Amino acid sequence: MKMVAERCGVSVATVSFVLSGRRSGQVAASAATAERIRTVAAELGYRPNHAARAIRTGRSGLVLLSLTQLSDPWCQSVSHAVNEASADRHLQPLILADGDWGEVLDTQPVDAAFLDAGTGADLDRIRGLVRRGLRLIVFSDDLEPDGFDVIRSPQQPGCGLAMEHLLADHVRIGCLTGSDPSRPGWHREDAYFAALQEAGIKPESDHLQRYTHDLAGVYDAALRLLDRADPPTAVFASSDFAAITVINVALRLGMSVPDDLAVVGVGNTEEGTQLHPSLTSVGPTEFFSTLADLIIQLAERPDDHQPTRHDFPWQLHRRESS
Repeated sequence: MKMVAERCGVSVATVSFVLSGRRSGQVAASAATAERIRTVAAELGYRPNHAARAIRTGRSGLVLLSLTQLSDPWCQSVSHAVNEASADRHLQPLILADGDWGEVLDTQPVDAAFLDAGTGADLDRIRGLVRRGLRLIVFSDDLEPDGFDVIRSPQQPGCGLAMEHLLADHVRIGCLTGSDPSRPGWHREDAYFAALQEAGIKPESDHLQRYTHDLAGVYDAALRLLDRADPPTAVFASSDFAAITVINVALRLGMSVPDDLAVVGVGNTEEGTQLHPSLTSVGPTEFFSTLADLIIQLAERPDDHQPTRHDFPWQLHRRESS
């Protein structure tokens, strides 16, 4: 840092201010000076000493993302959005893929953490982390802010929108859902059964197929649902991950989407929008970028932050697959 200061003709304090990413304080630098410092630092191969910074500032520069299934496009969209948002904020996302977030947070200092699935059973552990000063954002349908922020995005009304959309043109509707009750989205099949009952349609037992949470498991379940003499004409999938696999299996079987099979997923993920045909899905609008901003803001530790519930209502995003 001293060499950067000498090359730029400024103080070490100014270099520290610019390279730390701080936006306020007793030391300031013009935009031109800040750009010159960053350029010289890059030329000299400067790398910040995160351990020293953590000791000096009490911050680690790390943000933990606890994601249930990293292969799922929803989790990938969260990771991508946070990576983009943190790129110029001197924060490094640390991804925990389907691990024990409590155990990791007991040993790894982070500036903030996002948990993608929190329930009442987790409340005592979450409160324990909050008492230690950890800043948390928890995605949950039932928890309320209690020293931590809550992301609320009600699933059942949104899944009802998906079924309402399919029922406008279809009677024989299949459902692809997970097999593990502890996973997010387990109860989304309730909206499937409720919508069929309201429409006066008796569900066929083999029109609901469960999958294990890996690509092979989803593929096998989609194949069981579609590879038959009289397959359903539409599928409600409990995640975009499952819906994308349904489309791939349908195309492999020679079916046309949406002419032979309409497909709707859950999550409104970036991968679904880039698919051909693009995936109709239910979910919030601009959810991932907004969530990323909330996580980064929390990690930057505003003194006046109050634990908040952030509500994200779902919408139907109609695209080519239906």
